[in-house]
Amino acid sequence: MTRADWTLLILTLVLLPTLYVGLWGDRGAGESVEIWIPGQKPQVLSLDRNQTVEVQGSLGTSVIEIRDHKARFIASPCTGKVCIHAGWQQHAGELAACLPNKVAIEILGRDRRYDSINF
Repeated sequence: MTRADWTLLILTLVLLPTLYVGLWGDRGAGESVEIWIPGQKPQVLSLDRNQTVEVQGSLGTSVIEIRDHKARFIASPCTGKVCIHAGWQQHAGELAACLPNKVAIEILGRDRRYDSINF
């Protein structure tokens, strides 16, 4: 290996962790959660208050838990339970949805982690 190869290797090893932390680090903490319910105006709740919310969707009742500045589905009438398996949502822009029940939650905040999310 030449001196230029070693320089490039060292530069890469130093820059990659720096870029990773700068671009993908823990940014965009959520401030509130928006709950989308079919036929209703979206409901916005603060992540500061621990609570459990029951919302009526197309198939039945979904239960959303808000605790420690995070939100998640803990019960839903759908068959696949993908919304429950999505787990805790805590960063701005994160989203979990129960598509069969037509209920979704999105974390709101100043710095969104993602530009857009596709299903």
